[in-house]
Amino acid sequence: HGVLIEGVPTCKRQQYSRQCLVGLKFTRRRRKSASRHPESHTKKENFVGQSNMDVGGNGGGLIVNNKQRAMLPNKSRGEFVRNQRKDSEGFSESPDLEFEYADTDKWSAELSELYSYTEGPEFLLNRKCFEEEFRIHVSDDKWTELDVSQHRAHAMRLLDGLEVITREKRLKVARAILYMAQGTFAECSSEAEVQHWMRYNIFLLLDVGTFTALVELLNMEVDNSAACSSAVRKPAISLADSTDLRVLLNIMYLMVETIQQEDPADSPEWRATRETFKTELGSPLYNNEPISVMLFGMVTKFCSGHAPHFPMKKVLLLLWKSILFTLGGFEQLQNIKVRKREQLRLPPLPEDSIRVIRSMRAASPPASASDLIEQQQKRARREHKSLTKQDNLDAFNEKDPYKSDDPREDEDDNDDNDNSMEVEPFPMERDEVMPPPIPHPPSERVNFPKGLPWAPKVREKDIEHFLESSRSKFIGYTLGNDTDTVVGLPRPIHESIRTLKQHKYISIAEIQIAKEDEFQKTPLSGGEEDVEMCSTELLYQGILPSLPQYMIALLKILLAAAPTSKAKTDSINILADVLPEEMPTTVLQSMKLGVDVNRHKEIIVKAISAILLLLLKHFKLNHIYQFEYMAQHLVFANCIPLILKFFNQNIMSYITAKNSISVLDFPYCVVHDLPELTAESLEAGDINQFCWRNLFSCINLLRILNKLTKWKHSRTMMLVVFKSAPILKRALKVKQAMMQLYVLKLLKVQTKYLGRQWRKSNMKTMSAIYQKVRHRLNDDWAYGNDLDARPWDFQAEECALRANIERFNSRRYDNNQSNPDFLPVDNCLQSVLGQRVDLPEDFQMNYDLWLEREVFSKPISWEELLQ
Repeated sequence: HGVLIEGVPTCKRQQYSRQCLVGLKFTRRRRKSASRHPESHTKKENFVGQSNMDVGGNGGGLIVNNKQRAMLPNKSRGEFVRNQRKDSEGFSESPDLEFEYADTDKWSAELSELYSYTEGPEFLLNRKCFEEEFRIHVSDDKWTELDVSQHRAHAMRLLDGLEVITREKRLKVARAILYMAQGTFAECSSEAEVQHWMRYNIFLLLDVGTFTALVELLNMEVDNSAACSSAVRKPAISLADSTDLRVLLNIMYLMVETIQQEDPADSPEWRATRETFKTELGSPLYNNEPISVMLFGMVTKFCSGHAPHFPMKKVLLLLWKSILFTLGGFEQLQNIKVRKREQLRLPPLPEDSIRVIRSMRAASPPASASDLIEQQQKRARREHKSLTKQDNLDAFNEKDPYKSDDPREDEDDNDDNDNSMEVEPFPMERDEVMPPPIPHPPSERVNFPKGLPWAPKVREKDIEHFLESSRSKFIGYTLGNDTDTVVGLPRPIHESIRTLKQHKYISIAEIQIAKEDEFQKTPLSGGEEDVEMCSTELLYQGILPSLPQYMIALLKILLAAAPTSKAKTDSINILADVLPEEMPTTVLQSMKLGVDVNRHKEIIVKAISAILLLLLKHFKLNHIYQFEYMAQHLVFANCIPLILKFFNQNIMSYITAKNSISVLDFPYCVVHDLPELTAESLEAGDINQFCWRNLFSCINLLRILNKLTKWKHSRTMMLVVFKSAPILKRALKVKQAMMQLYVLKLLKVQTKYLGRQWRKSNMKTMSAIYQKVRHRLNDDWAYGNDLDARPWDFQAEECALRANIERFNSRRYDNNQSNPDFLPVDNCLQSVLGQRVDLPEDFQMNYDLWLEREVFSKPISWEELLQ
């Protein structure tokens, strides 16, 4: 029907009649729906149109109904098509987000996020405190003009000043030290110069022992019961209630963040200092616990309501950077994984996952010939200005499988496509067909090897399942865990087994579980376990006693900071370190505070998501049961529905949010003269295509969700029960390859439980999964024939896992748990009676009385005693 042969359309009459039928059917269905629910229908149309306006970013939403189409001015046919195409290009042909996932954002961005905009006046206060102290000892010279010995002498004087008893004097000295850590910016003319002096001053402060003094002062402030009780009684908490804590946390954060930044120009002394500081930070040197454990304690104290004045954003940022510095980032994780596999004599990894993900692009496979023909058909129809409707298997766009098009048909037709929860329809099933994409120059193309980006993997368990089913099918017997005997099986089965074994992947976790089972089976002959006391192990030992409380506290704060959360009276107040003492009185001040509050929440989400992901990944490498312990407590604390709730929003709006005022960011604001802020400049925001921290947070939360649900049938079923599929599909609108990959992974694990109709309606998503996600050979993820598709018994699965975790923790970490069955027993009467027993003095003085009361006055039945 309407095939284009060498660009000449044929069967015009069939094409036109088909168009009319489709348009008539579509209009009829819309009328029926509108007559049944006139209000909701109108509301929904408006919302869809609005959403297109928001996401498009190129002006002009798509036309969504005939009334709007009729209101258009008369235009020539060519102009109409050209403009319509331009609008749709602006909406869905936007380029991939130029986002490079890393451990952190740029150094300048990480520095600026430490301060809220309401703290702006304190920069000058810090400078004033420093200069007052500095001028007492140095009359004329600037700090940048002194030599190293003079710098060191002044730093030592400031450090001595931290030990004074008077709180006000101590705070002034702390502010002077903070000004040094901020790079003595008054004497600098550029941001680069500020950053240079920051590095110099911070290494100087660390060298004279400032960090240890700051930790002691922070402990003192945390234990300050007077400040806590005062804050609890206050009806409204502001910046003023946390001044001392904020100054100390600012200095500590700047020190950790600056020292962990490696620079090729660093001297050997600085490099040695960095390694020493890294070791000290992860060791139990401060209060016999790593610094991270102390910060976790502050988080739980804040969430319990005993210390509502704690500046939680700064605590979480310092906690994140301490964990990142001491345990290592994603590159270090990959190196540790490679090293551990070598130690366990396992084959090397099939590929470097970081490199593969970075080289992926948010693009679809090329369209087939039939799809291209269908695209041309659709384009020809659109020239007649008629509404078209096509089935859900519409053509792949050559550039992008998640193209965002006109959502109008999804309102009525996708009833069994989880539409009850979808606010906006998924772009892959829409009917707008894009023009051919602009070809990229060859330099931009990614040189993938032929085939798929990931090598397939097979578990030992998969080979066992395959062999068992083959044996029972062809021969009628089973051999348990035997994966070598293939007697009596047909030749194709032999070849299948050979292929499966070629791609067999043994993980570090499998080896660790097998070793732990051996220790549990043979507690006496198994010998002592050799535990490497690395930073991860020390941190786990530190947080083990209170790990459940720490996880609950982090998730409580994440819930309060999520943009989808409604303000409730019983939720915790996370704005203590952003609200000023006096609330704004003008519109401009209110707008500025609104931006500040939103930015504050985004930074908290970023920090918590990074903390959880880093801990999960490091614990999984260190020992699988450490990871399972943390993961299980996250699941018990409702982490899975919380993350799904976070994504149940307009995720494109969240990622492109402009909650920042670049002229107020540090260090820009202390070097340049600030322009006058206006409502227009605040509304305009920055010029970035997306918000780095929000995209980073989304990817982290998706990775956490993947970690929690991978290979866990009961948790995968939680994704199904909470109707996560439409929520996750909306997240595929974000044109960033890494984010799409983790969304597709989450959709893949639950596809077999979503039913045939869902799979039929979402073939684009299924194709994207095949293209992007690693294949597990003989994994029927797309059908429902899996052996794991058994009844959902959440309790039994989690209880079995919990029992294994508790056995591991008690065996390795509980020194008092000695099993009475395995304790040596002394059966010799002479040695028992010969033992020396120390009795208290009062017992010896009253010995005669004790004998009379407990021995002589009580009748003894010798017959029973002897029996």
